[in-house]
Amino acid sequence: MTLPLYLLAALAEIAGCFAVWAWWRQDQSALWLIPGLACLMAFAWILSLSPADAAGRAFAAYGGVYIATSLAWLWLVEGQRPDSWDLTGAALCLCGAGLILWGPRAG
Repeated sequence: MTLPLYLLAALAEIAGCFAVWAWWRQDQSALWLIPGLACLMAFAWILSLSPADAAGRAFAAYGGVYIATSLAWLWLVEGQRPDSWDLTGAALCLCGAGLILWGPRAG
């Protein structure tokens, strides 16, 4: 259940941030900020549903999923294909996220 939550949270966060980007950097209407704010609120709520035992651990593990999802957004929405450095970096981040989330804990 964790990975689908993190993917959904990442899509909500990226969409919300992209709405601000579009308004600020691409001269889109300020109306873009309304769905952007809604997406960012949804992101915070979805991430709070993480089954991790501590908020900091949930947020740290989510970071790897966010990075990989951002590269998918880059390709699918912005039309720029990630290069091998992007993909290698994302793979390393996902490995780190897995260690943070599912690594054995003492006690």
